[in-house]
Amino acid sequence: MRTGEDWYRGTSDAIFQNINLITDERPDLVAIFGGDHIYKMDINQMVDFHLSRAALLTIAAIPVPISEASEFGIIEVDSDSRMIGFQEKPKEPKEIPGKPGWCLASMGNYLFTSKFLVRELLSKSKKGATDFGKHIIPGLYKDHPVFVYDFNTNIVRGEQSATKGYWRDVGTIDAFFEANMDLCAETPLFDLYNHYWPIRTVNWNQPPARFVAGESTISYQGTAIDSIVSAGCIIGGGTAAKSVLSPGVSIQKDALVAESILFPNVTIGPGAKVKRAIIEKGLHIPAGFEIGYNLERDRKVFHVTESNIVVVSKDTIIKS
Repeated sequence: MRTGEDWYRGTSDAIFQNINLITDERPDLVAIFGGDHIYKMDINQMVDFHLSRAALLTIAAIPVPISEASEFGIIEVDSDSRMIGFQEKPKEPKEIPGKPGWCLASMGNYLFTSKFLVRELLSKSKKGATDFGKHIIPGLYKDHPVFVYDFNTNIVRGEQSATKGYWRDVGTIDAFFEANMDLCAETPLFDLYNHYWPIRTVNWNQPPARFVAGESTISYQGTAIDSIVSAGCIIGGGTAAKSVLSPGVSIQKDALVAESILFPNVTIGPGAKVKRAIIEKGLHIPAGFEIGYNLERDRKVFHVTESNIVVVSKDTIIKS
């Protein structure tokens, strides 16, 4: 917390508690974007849209199937993309006109004119407002120019048509898992290899990944299939299939890792088998141990999600 005795109680409260960053710098515009979303976006295009409409607030939005609408704030717009309705996580959402089965969902990406944002936060926070979707936005669009930017119109240099418009909210373990599996597809929906739009990340300063056949009778040993293999990994006679291997992972003789995410410096012992799992950093899976093959047993020892993904948490000690 920065003001008062409470930790951040919501999205708007988090900005309110750091409002000095805005009032000290005095920017013309303030962009507020969620930190647990995966997408590519040229924000300049949203800024141009905001300025062209003389908007006080612009919200980025994307069409979602009506079956998923209850997880989002659902927006109605007129022919000029001005907001005329808003429902926060509705049970009976309103569909996009002319597009049955689809709703327009807020991405949680907001572009405010700075003075307007400060005024609204100071006013609404005194009345107990803590969340943009629940408390701030519903009271704005009727009296102020609030516009909606269609994320699907955003053009990122070098992107193919198949990857355009990719957006995932990874606020749950299951969503995080599925977003990682998207990277392992033969044609990934989220392209890490667009040289015109590089993904900046930490340089681990590790040696290249190494693949060792080993003295094994099982075929495809020392192999990675449909997988992301980071620097410093050693696949020493084992196999990775449709998995994400973070830096420093070791998969030893006759071990199998399938549809899994291994955090840094995980070691999979000889003959061990891991399926549909997330393994936290630095853990050692003993020789011959199996994860993801007996979910009843796994539930007694590990956390298992609703979609049967096994999560092995940090500092877990697994006995042989």
